[in-house]
Amino acid sequence: MLLSLTVKAKLKLDNATDAAKFLETGEQYRLACNHVSEYIFSNDFELNTNKIQTKLYPDLRQRFGLKSQLAISAIKTTVARYKTLQTQLRRKPMAYPTGKKDKKGKEIYLIVPRDLHWLWKPICFKRPQADLVRNRDWSIVADGEKLSINTLQGRVKARFVLKTGFEQYLDGTWEFGGAKLIKSGTNWFLHIAVTKEFSECSRTDMQHIVGLDRGIRQLVTAYDDQGKTTFFNGQAINRKRRHYKNLRASLQRHNTRNSKRRIRQMGNKENRWMTDINHQLSKTLIAKYGPNTLFVLEDLVNVRFATEKTVIDKRYEKVSWAFYQLEQMLTYKAIQAGAAVITVSAAYTSQRCPHCGEIKKTNRKHQLHAYQCSNCGYQSNDDRVGAMNIQYLGIQYVDGVKKPKFKKKKSANG
Repeated sequence: MLLSLTVKAKLKLDNATDAAKFLETGEQYRLACNHVSEYIFSNDFELNTNKIQTKLYPDLRQRFGLKSQLAISAIKTTVARYKTLQTQLRRKPMAYPTGKKDKKGKEIYLIVPRDLHWLWKPICFKRPQADLVRNRDWSIVADGEKLSINTLQGRVKARFVLKTGFEQYLDGTWEFGGAKLIKSGTNWFLHIAVTKEFSECSRTDMQHIVGLDRGIRQLVTAYDDQGKTTFFNGQAINRKRRHYKNLRASLQRHNTRNSKRRIRQMGNKENRWMTDINHQLSKTLIAKYGPNTLFVLEDLVNVRFATEKTVIDKRYEKVSWAFYQLEQMLTYKAIQAGAAVITVSAAYTSQRCPHCGEIKKTNRKHQLHAYQCSNCGYQSNDDRVGAMNIQYLGIQYVDGVKKPKFKKKKSANG
């Protein structure tokens, strides 16, 4: 299995001249990307890189002063951004209520597919950046102590620092790819793509199966094959996020240039904090259960936490935690540790009784955070029940079921 990671290196520049070279290169590259974006938007979303290159390459070289590889990279980067957005739009079509209901009394919606023609304006690149090709635009020099980065004014050799240390990527097992030069605040970073081949764990290799239920009150509830449940409480995290929300609302009421600047800074700080929490949580899970463990998560794509019955003051906490980021971090850490992560259907995982298998929505008591089966009388914490059901789907997967999921039996009345 090929694992792809992004290594973030903070550049330590020796003088202001080097910073000016980076800024000039990043700004011209940004303007070139916006130029390509405007062309794509104005030409019926032409996404063929060869056709765009034939049309715009000379202009990118002369007007923005880009070198050959940077001009090509600007086209590829912009096209990739449009293709990503195109995929996102296709996955989330518009749904308009028709005012009609089906036989079960559910609202019937008119589904309208979306594509790039729904855009009102071209994609805009807002901060200085540059996409660099390995060995042509950037390289590692001085025995791994410095990075050599190509600019419009020649190469800059800069020292750098990483949180995790760079030595582990120089053992010959990792392959370096492209890199992105980015300015954040007053600092410059180089985001380097690295890949490594890891042996893939088969179903028969799995010695432990752990079901993970993600939520708001309990950030993660883990249920393992020994029948043990571990709760990772999210109450302290929710309090801190509520503090950020209240502070943001206070600054918004001022509506000054300084308050807007502070809101942007606070947003970046909150995102970094959330990322750090997800890193710690995924690292803890890997350390606790170890290699040859199958981590089973519910697939949250197109699933959202219902907010209509939640007071407005608490909706922010309900919908804005980075659960997908946690899943990504757990996945790549699991691969490195010799474990694996799969996602299963979330259907009925919170409604099914893990003892008798009855599926009934009213068995779960949301306000009490409890579950009580009306058929067999089994009682437990509702998050624990979700984790137990997810873990059971993991057992079915190991036993050979390709896409395990729960199905509700039809009643005798219909």
